[in-house]
Amino acid sequence: MKDQLLQIQKTTLERIPSVTDMKELDNIRVEVLGKKGELTAILKGMGKLSNEERPIIGKVANEVKEAIEAAISAKKAIMEKQILDEKLKSQTIDITLDEVSKLPGHAHPLYRTIAEIVEIFESMGFAVSEGPEIEWAKYNFDYLNVPANHPARDESDTFYFNDDVILRTQTSTVQVRAMQAKKPPIKVISPGKVYRFDEIDATHSPLFHQIEGLVVDKNITMADLKGTLDYVAKRLLGSETKTVFRPHQFYFTEPSAEMDATCFVCKGVGCRTCKGTGYIEVLGCGMVHPNVLRQCGIDPDEYSGFAFGMGLDRLTMFKYGITDLRLLFSGDSQFLSQF
Repeated sequence: MKDQLLQIQKTTLERIPSVTDMKELDNIRVEVLGKKGELTAILKGMGKLSNEERPIIGKVANEVKEAIEAAISAKKAIMEKQILDEKLKSQTIDITLDEVSKLPGHAHPLYRTIAEIVEIFESMGFAVSEGPEIEWAKYNFDYLNVPANHPARDESDTFYFNDDVILRTQTSTVQVRAMQAKKPPIKVISPGKVYRFDEIDATHSPLFHQIEGLVVDKNITMADLKGTLDYVAKRLLGSETKTVFRPHQFYFTEPSAEMDATCFVCKGVGCRTCKGTGYIEVLGCGMVHPNVLRQCGIDPDEYSGFAFGMGLDRLTMFKYGITDLRLLFSGDSQFLSQF
């Protein structure tokens, strides 16, 4: 048994100097000193030794173990120093060198679209107005003529902090604040983040962006609404863009409509994206409901107005031919560098 122990020591000490990485060194430790290692296997047979042999072999075993452990520790220290030296060498900064040039950044496609839309409306005399994303429910629903039993008020659609405080589901709340703070004429747009209880997929996200607009003055008509939005669509999507207005129902406008624009894929011919119609829904709009004007302190017999709202994320997808909404939030530099 003594010869076996000494042979293990000799073989192990010869292997250690040629080790090149920490994993290999640890493998040797486990093979020799581990619970199922060579040294442990031999020591399990000490029970068969006589009383005279047992202390002699035990002493040899301890000396062998200590020698191997010391060799492993010494090799480990050498390797750790080599790793540190290589790391320091590779990370050394030569302050005498010229500054390394960096690739210039650029605007995110979503915020490029927002900036472009804001510029278009500002050129038409609209002011930009902002409001809180954490909002009172009354601004999000009550002042906008939304009934108490409307599904949009359910917790399955809206994020509630409590019965009175929510994450806004639309930037129409900013329109309410604008009407309460200022007498007509009013001409504002309100871009910003909104939140709804949606599952994340190629066309939905619980966080998305909207831009809504409001005009209130004397003698404002549906013709003003249609002319304004048709002009914006042509500026944003191309001069050949055509628009179609379809009757719809919103609680805060009457009459209400949805505006479709020429499909960005087929240019109006008809394809899978537009389901063969040649048009894609872009926004909702309508004449401001008299109840909304009245609740904001504006006399509907003296003033009228129109309002509209569009999803900026979807509009960005139309504009740049993006097929998956999640790409806009991925932070993937390879994808974003295309824009």
